[in-house]
Amino acid sequence: MTYEAAILDVDGTIVRGERLLPGATDGLAALEAAGCDRLLFSNNPTRGGNHYRSKLEPHGVDVDPERVLTSATVSAAHLASTHPDASVYLVGDDRLESILADADVGLTDDPEAADVVLGSFDSDFSYGTLWESLRALRDGAAFYGTDPDTTIPVEDGLIPGSGAILAAMGAVGGREPDAILGKPSSVAAEAAIDRLGADPGDVLVVGDRLDTDIALGERAGMETALVLTGITDEATLESASVEPDHILESLGAVERLL
Repeated sequence: MTYEAAILDVDGTIVRGERLLPGATDGLAALEAAGCDRLLFSNNPTRGGNHYRSKLEPHGVDVDPERVLTSATVSAAHLASTHPDASVYLVGDDRLESILADADVGLTDDPEAADVVLGSFDSDFSYGTLWESLRALRDGAAFYGTDPDTTIPVEDGLIPGSGAILAAMGAVGGREPDAILGKPSSVAAEAAIDRLGADPGDVLVVGDRLDTDIALGERAGMETALVLTGITDEATLESASVEPDHILESLGAVERLL
């Protein structure tokens, strides 16, 4: 099949931590040779496009920051558009706070003043944070999450992610988030398609997570390819409810789909 564009996950697909994954360079070169437009989409809720240009440049991978989306930038754009005058109470990283501020999202440190609560990855998450989350959520504020990833792959294993924090916030608040704004949401899919300017049927999604990368493509009518260099392994696939169109050992094997 000929694809007009590809949406590529980053962590677990191109890199793991600071290490370039085997086959990543070959896969990127194959997509370029096939004339396939490329959009990187990470569920990292603490970074924007410039970070990935700096992260991949030492590996010889040229990245246009305008061709990068993250759950942080998508969340910021969505809140700025849909809640322009709201006071947003953030449970998240300082870098996410800066990305929200740069998008003119109104932030508050007072949980009692929150119109919107945004939950995300926070390495300083504590009992006190959870208590303030309860105060912010109990008066009916809108409740969003940047991404559902319960774990994040790093070089020496896994660390807890946004999904774990959202689960704790939801437990004390007695409610699920009203929406997740990063992958695999419709908000994320629409942001990616708008950035690419392509028809979903002409787009290939490549990633290592069934519940985010593959689910994003499946829900939006895109072709999907799972790589086995990240979170998902063959044992997980056997019992999964989400089924990719293709399974690749690594991004380097994408050439056989082009």
